[in-house]
Amino acid sequence: MVFFEKKRGVRTAASALVLAAAALWPVTPASAAAPAPTADVSCALRPGVTHTDTLGNTFTGDLYCTNAPGDLYGRPAFDAPVTGRLKTTQSWFVCYSIGEAHKGGNNVWYYTQGDETVELPSIKAWGNIPASSVLTSTDPFPGLPRCPWH
Repeated sequence: MVFFEKKRGVRTAASALVLAAAALWPVTPASAAAPAPTADVSCALRPGVTHTDTLGNTFTGDLYCTNAPGDLYGRPAFDAPVTGRLKTTQSWFVCYSIGEAHKGGNNVWYYTQGDETVELPSIKAWGNIPASSVLTSTDPFPGLPRCPWH
């Protein structure tokens, strides 16, 4: 983008020509696009939202965040049963646990209820997903509580 400086209220002929050309320049979606949102823009804490899992834990808040679809595990480890699956790319997460290291370079996992039940139907798709599948810039996400069992 070109910026122009006014000197004593008079524009030069060159700046007037550039302004006229800019006014005629077609604006396409690519040239008008804003920068891509950062990971933090895609996540928001939502206090007061209530979720109760099948273990009887009640959570009074969540993190609503962009995520990659993926498997949910019965505990924060890849050898745990796959209890559910996230099929959507916007999900809520009620807490985090520390578990097995994953490709995200840390050992943080987020707990949620999946969109689809896989194993252990009595759990109703509740499980853990590695933080590498949740688009945050910091793990654990600031303000999200640690899960009560870890």
